[in-house]
Amino acid sequence: MNFKIRKSFLTTVICLFMFASASADVTGELIQEYKAKGASTASSERGKKLWNKDVNGRSCTTCHTMSVKNEGKHKKTGKLIKPMAPSVNPERLTKKRKVKKWLLRNCKWTFKRECNAQEKSDILLWLSQQ
Repeated sequence: MNFKIRKSFLTTVICLFMFASASADVTGELIQEYKAKGASTASSERGKKLWNKDVNGRSCTTCHTMSVKNEGKHKKTGKLIKPMAPSVNPERLTKKRKVKKWLLRNCKWTFKRECNAQEKSDILLWLSQQ
């Protein structure tokens, strides 16, 4: 392997590690924030159930598909949605403000209400493990 290829590979690995670390930091911070607002210990099992929960024909899978590692498509607009899994899309869960905005908007659309602190905590933990 020549030097340029090794350097490029090493740079890619370092960037992925940094994104993964940022994702873990933001997820951990938000889970602690939601715990301070009354959530108990986060559960990835509950998060997965919430992701798949059907409410009048809508669930997170409606737009994001059954696998968070796949690209989704917005039901109304048809806009492509990058995979939710941080393991496939290292940009996911790296910006606190964006995660909060996403949870607010999508909980309202899917469940016709805001998610509570426990639900947010659970779904973030589950997503962060994907």
